[in-house]
Amino acid sequence: MAKRKETVTRVIDGDTFLTASRKRSIRLAGVDAPEKSTRGGTKAAKTLRNMIQGKKVEVNTKARDVYGRAVAEVKIGGKSVNKEMRNKIKK
Repeated sequence: MAKRKETVTRVIDGDTFLTASRKRSIRLAGVDAPEKSTRGGTKAAKTLRNMIQGKKVEVNTKARDVYGRAVAEVKIGGKSVNKEMRNKIKK
């Protein structure tokens, strides 16, 4: 699938966000952040928000999940958001 530049409008949690050009959210491929209601969830969401909120990101959709969301590799400024989040999430 094609890579698309999209503006992040809202971070839902540490591995899911919305963009201005899609109806459904995007999930970071290979990232399993804690849910907001669990230990570390708020911190994970804040980390992702600080990284991408309101910014243009490159979205490379790899698959769709059971909820119809794009599962994607995401980059900002040439750096992998997926890799950064995996490194910052310590369960």
